[in-house]
Amino acid sequence: MGNDAAPAKPIQLPYSIIMRIKLIYLMCMLTLTACENAPFKLADIQTTSSLATEPSILDSSAVSLIQRKKQQSVIESAFSRRTSPERAHKLAVICYDKTVGTSFMPFDLAEIALAETGGHGLSSRAVSTKGACGVWQLMPSRARSHGYSPKDMLDDGKCAKAAVCELYTKLDMAQGNLERAKKYYCGQGPQATAYMKKIRLIRQEMSMELKNQSDKLALADMATTTH
Repeated sequence: MGNDAAPAKPIQLPYSIIMRIKLIYLMCMLTLTACENAPFKLADIQTTSSLATEPSILDSSAVSLIQRKKQQSVIESAFSRRTSPERAHKLAVICYDKTVGTSFMPFDLAEIALAETGGHGLSSRAVSTKGACGVWQLMPSRARSHGYSPKDMLDDGKCAKAAVCELYTKLDMAQGNLERAKKYYCGQGPQATAYMKKIRLIRQEMSMELKNQSDKLALADMATTTH
């Protein structure tokens, strides 16, 4: 019969506020990553899976940024299996940077690099029997058509820019079909057909790793939500 007060109930924030807090945290992490070009780890954005299901909170440009950063992480892993970790990171950042504001994703540039020089350590000094140069293997005439000299192809950044320009040229030839544009990047005939088989295997490799990382992220997100 005492006047003991009832136990206080835990304060629960509205779901919309929780999601906005998560969004602010996410964008801060992405900003820091972009500014510093630091290695991107998917664990840094454990709220991605839940945020991506909230179109009213997370707009399409933010989703695209998240997807691009996920691809950069996977590309770095794929490159690391062919070259040093330091070079893998540098080239993965280039794949991200040189496709921002274009019609292409980082995977598109990475697939070509792996198909062209993945078997040669992604070396900037790789030269084909026909004279194609750099990581993305531009022929001297094609490099010049985009405003670059053959010597410029030793510079990974310039080579990547030239490759993007070349891919746009092939995309126009392919009437917007990106798959066919990548085939034209190699040329035509049996060699180009074999090249596309290699591209598809590389894409499968990176897509599987992206899925595995996404699955791990979803499990971590679920565990965080449960606790």
